[in-house]
Amino acid sequence: MATTRATLITGASAGIGAAFARHLAAEGYDVLLVARRTERLDELATRIHDEHGVRAEVVTADLTDPAAPAAIVARATDLGLPIDVLINNAGLSGGAKFSDTPWDSVAGELQLMVTAVTELIHRVAPGMKQRGWGRIINLSSLAALSPPGEGLLYTGIKAYVLNMSQSVDMELKPHGIHVTALCPGFTHSEFHDVMGTREAADRLPSFMWQQPEAVVREGWAAVTHGKPVCIPGTLNKVTAAAIRPVPQRIQYHLGRTLNPFK
Repeated sequence: MATTRATLITGASAGIGAAFARHLAAEGYDVLLVARRTERLDELATRIHDEHGVRAEVVTADLTDPAAPAAIVARATDLGLPIDVLINNAGLSGGAKFSDTPWDSVAGELQLMVTAVTELIHRVAPGMKQRGWGRIINLSSLAALSPPGEGLLYTGIKAYVLNMSQSVDMELKPHGIHVTALCPGFTHSEFHDVMGTREAADRLPSFMWQQPEAVVREGWAAVTHGKPVCIPGTLNKVTAAAIRPVPQRIQYHLGRTLNPFK
């Protein structure tokens, strides 16, 4: 594979994003790392370049800013990095009920995980079509297939990512572009520390957790083989299969019973 192909990874400073950066650099891809923490990105970029000899560039950006997606793609153009792989990984989850959360925070959550994800695809897809090759992974979640959570937008947002990814895959696959919705379950990362849910997460048994590297390996294999949906891990696959036949009204009541704010 030619090393001129480049990957844009959002949320690249830790967890699944950093694991994708290391994995793709090991396969010879140049990487453009995007996150809010410049120091963490610089450290990762230096380590990737030293270990794999690929080009590793950094863009510090906050994707809750509506101007960020256009600025990131413009920076990639300025750096001479045509984006052939897009990893839409950046995300968060609100820590309070919808009606109790300031609108600016709600809008930022939607901008980050709905609008920015969709806009980045829209901005890089024309170049991929022109070159006849592309790979896009959008981080959805096992939550997209799970009962909704009372007062939380997260399951609805991830369900949008799941469905949107499949729709865009249908359109772009004839052009040599594969789009995959990656739907991990509980994954060891800083996500729960940032969201303030570490104590609850630590009460879960170890068999329910995956390492980011395992999620990345399955996700990359899925998009490589043109699979539009990837649920990594045997337990997550079994869970998803068990949820699907459950009627919506029962899922609704399950969501209320499992309300994290009670």
